[in-house]
Amino acid sequence: MGKVTGFMEYERLEEPYQPVQLRLKNYNEVAMGLKEDEAKVQSARCMDCGTPFCNNGCPVNNIIPDFNDLVYRGDWKNAIEVLHSTNNFPEFTGRICPAPCEAACTLYVNDDAVGIKSIEHAIIDRAWAEGWVLPHPPKHKSGKTVAIVGSGPAGLAAAQQLVRAGHEVTVFEKNDRIGGLLRYGIPDFKMEKSHIDRRVDQMRFEGVVFRTGVMVGALPEGSKVTNWAKEVIAPEQLKAQFDVVLLAGGAEQSRDLPVPGRDLDGIHFAMEFLPQQNKVIAGDKLKTLGITQIRADGKHVVVIGGGDTGSDCVGTSNRHGAESVTQFELMPMPPEHENGPLVWPYWPTKLRTSSSHEEGCEREFAIATKEFIGGEGKDKGKVKALKSVRVEWQGGKMVEVPGTEQIIPADLVLLAMGFVSPVVSVLDAFGVDKDARGNARASTDEGGYATNVPKVFAAGDVRRGQSLVVWAIREGRQAAREIDALLMGHSDLPR
Repeated sequence: MGKVTGFMEYERLEEPYQPVQLRLKNYNEVAMGLKEDEAKVQSARCMDCGTPFCNNGCPVNNIIPDFNDLVYRGDWKNAIEVLHSTNNFPEFTGRICPAPCEAACTLYVNDDAVGIKSIEHAIIDRAWAEGWVLPHPPKHKSGKTVAIVGSGPAGLAAAQQLVRAGHEVTVFEKNDRIGGLLRYGIPDFKMEKSHIDRRVDQMRFEGVVFRTGVMVGALPEGSKVTNWAKEVIAPEQLKAQFDVVLLAGGAEQSRDLPVPGRDLDGIHFAMEFLPQQNKVIAGDKLKTLGITQIRADGKHVVVIGGGDTGSDCVGTSNRHGAESVTQFELMPMPPEHENGPLVWPYWPTKLRTSSSHEEGCEREFAIATKEFIGGEGKDKGKVKALKSVRVEWQGGKMVEVPGTEQIIPADLVLLAMGFVSPVVSVLDAFGVDKDARGNARASTDEGGYATNVPKVFAAGDVRRGQSLVVWAIREGRQAAREIDALLMGHSDLPR
């Protein structure tokens, strides 16, 4: 333990952000990270608990007190070794994870939690800057082959674990670039895509083969996703060519809002809106791809959905130059401060204000959309407003509050109400059983992650539904161990 009294001497320091007026003019990362001396002081706040609840609060079970102590002592090289022992991609989680580890921090019972996420961010950035993140190709080849369908965090984590175990790994991605929803679902102002690119370079040196523009299964009928692959491979072909197949796609079926006027122009899923901007930043010319970009310039934007995806739509709309941005949330406004001793060490329900909200946004809670209203004349067929109503919850049921209907201007409506399931056509093509929510049915018990189809596994959002990046990394790592054990009869990979 670096400093026994550190938690009493030092206050929590949040990562600095770009000033609002500056960051609205660009798509660079908003969070600027802690300086070396700041990270050392923040690490000193760790109490090195006898029972570190933060370890269990973290889905990948990061060994948090150990790397905090190493940062305090200035041993950054060993700190990244400890961090990498449980987390393949701390540059992802250090930027976009909501940090359930901090909610479980013992200090959080009656004080501000240790800034674990910001320390993790500082460790991996220092490691890349110092050249400590190197490829680790296997010393021996197993002769076994694994196909991974999907290159999001679950697929990438599994690929890296399996290739280091000596297997030949090929990752198939339907989009034109690797990264899945990391690439096309998360704005650059939260995580620049160079972080994905250099990890992909590392994994190529380790032996992973990446194939982009390939859809395994079948294209969903009538899909509005703008990035579908040019090539389709049948599951039978994949199963014949590889010893094991791991399905690691995301939960990409967006939840719809079937109310009157839904067919009006100007109403889009968030995952139609966000990927386009990411492609523009990557240098793509959308017009040459036959795509007309959805823009918020000068428009009254209404984002329906109060979660992270909705927040991403808010930040992107503000950078486009929207006239106004309003975000709807069906649930009541949560308290600004939770009762720490009551909810610790579990994830608390409280009002969370993102960097995008700080940039300009009206937030409406306990509100529902009843109807989309079209314009007249030249605006006929286009959404121009929506009718909303206040709601309250009685006996577990949502009821409308009489007399609260109102008309709100809306030239662009973005549906960000979460995702209901993975691409069903892929699971159907493989013959994989689904659970009640439409996800791949695959247990996480010992020997788990296997589906009902022999030698076909599932991990990440395709198995557990919409979740966090850190959960996807955990599932990818665990599935890799089960696949390795199946192929070799045992596995030394961590579970």
